[in-house]
Amino acid sequence: MNFSKKNHKHKKTNNYLVSKSIIKTSVLALLFLMAFATEVSGQSKRSSTTTTTVKKKTPVKKTIPTKKVSRTKVTYKKPTKKVVSVRSVPNKKVISHNGQKYYYGNNKFYTYSSGRYIAIAPKIGFRISTLPSNYKTIRYNNFNYYNVGGIFYTRINNQYEVVDPEIGTIVSELPDGYEKVEIDNQTYYEYANILYEKVQVDGTRAYEVVGIIDMD
Repeated sequence: MNFSKKNHKHKKTNNYLVSKSIIKTSVLALLFLMAFATEVSGQSKRSSTTTTTVKKKTPVKKTIPTKKVSRTKVTYKKPTKKVVSVRSVPNKKVISHNGQKYYYGNNKFYTYSSGRYIAIAPKIGFRISTLPSNYKTIRYNNFNYYNVGGIFYTRINNQYEVVDPEIGTIVSELPDGYEKVEIDNQTYYEYANILYEKVQVDGTRAYEVVGIIDMD
């Protein structure tokens, strides 16, 4: 009888130990699963944050690859250009260049035809001794240009000569009389055979020289 009681007590102890071991194992497994779930959740959050980060994109420029652009590749949006002409130019100055006479007044250059003075842009190489009063200085690549109504001058000795600006030169606004043109299905702005495209400089709209129309 005593042996039976001892044996029963021993079995009870073993059952207790087994149950305790099972509980311990279950608790450890549960803690492991909780830790794993927490790590997965953290990784998921980090992954979500990375994929939703929005970076400021730099717009792809459509800059013309070469400086000189054949006139045959340029299509003007308007079939005709508005011609500005006047009957007289008060206090005009006469300047000759390569056999052509220019008449300067009202901060513009004119040519004379059929009794009227027609506003024109002076050609490359044209020189004057004094800049018009409305010029603006534009610095690019440590070089000064003098811009007068869309015409670029550079100083040579004691004179100012009309030149083509370098590609990349920036102006804050387009000159009066500019035209919209299309080259390879892309829109640009043209004045005096200089091609521009619209850009942003420090959040402000500006225009960059991207090419020169070759008239030959």
